[in-house]
Amino acid sequence: MRIRVFGWHCLMIVIVVIVLYPVVQILGISLRPGDALYSTELSIIPKGATLHSYHAVLFEKPFWLWMRNSLLVALVTSLLGVSLASTSAYALSRFRVRGRGIWLFSILMTQMFPATMLLVPLYLLMRNMGLVNTLYGVILAYTATALPFCIWTMKGYYDTIPRALEEAALIDGMSELGAFWRVTLPLSAPALVITALFSFMAGWAEFIVARALIVSQDLYTLPLGLESLASTYQTEWANYAAGSLLVAIPVVVLFLALSRYLVGGLTLGGTKG
Repeated sequence: MRIRVFGWHCLMIVIVVIVLYPVVQILGISLRPGDALYSTELSIIPKGATLHSYHAVLFEKPFWLWMRNSLLVALVTSLLGVSLASTSAYALSRFRVRGRGIWLFSILMTQMFPATMLLVPLYLLMRNMGLVNTLYGVILAYTATALPFCIWTMKGYYDTIPRALEEAALIDGMSELGAFWRVTLPLSAPALVITALFSFMAGWAEFIVARALIVSQDLYTLPLGLESLASTYQTEWANYAAGSLLVAIPVVVLFLALSRYLVGGLTLGGTKG
């Protein structure tokens, strides 16, 4: 038994090292003077380490403009994702309407197609709606692509909540909407957190759709802004690495703050259907 536990611990240590190695490499590149990408040094902190790249990204580049655009897109996408997924999933979980299985299967099928397959029809749709080169178009596209997973997760979690709790609320005089708002929704907090976090990530880190829809540099999100640091003849590797770490900080903070909800939301929401 002890040998097995020791083996699992060794395996986990190896996995952690593999996962952290790219992050350590990026940290080392961000601290190097100049735009040197490759180095024969093995030390995490390189010789002549400097924070100039962080200063350059924060104060010499329009980083805060990119941050504002990304926050706007991610927060609105998260709000829309939670609102639409929580209500749609409740309907699919509680009401046995005709064609319910087809709807669920269709929602699941949409997750099988990569985003690159949707670029052309998505661009044509947004152009016809006059939403190309607007943050509204990007938000709409992110919400639509994030909703299937969010609905499926919320529906699975609603299935674990006993219907008897809502029936008791109805007997006490609540309406169907009141029972949903005061009983079911508060009990679904872990799934709501997962939905909000996934929707936030869809708007925070996505690049391909934003690259296709956004042209104006004033509307660049953080992924587009970082991509602009790379050019045909020169790439600002130190600034690029520093910006990558800065972009990751809010997401890491969110995961740490919401970690107690993540396990419950993913396991319960992913095992019912």
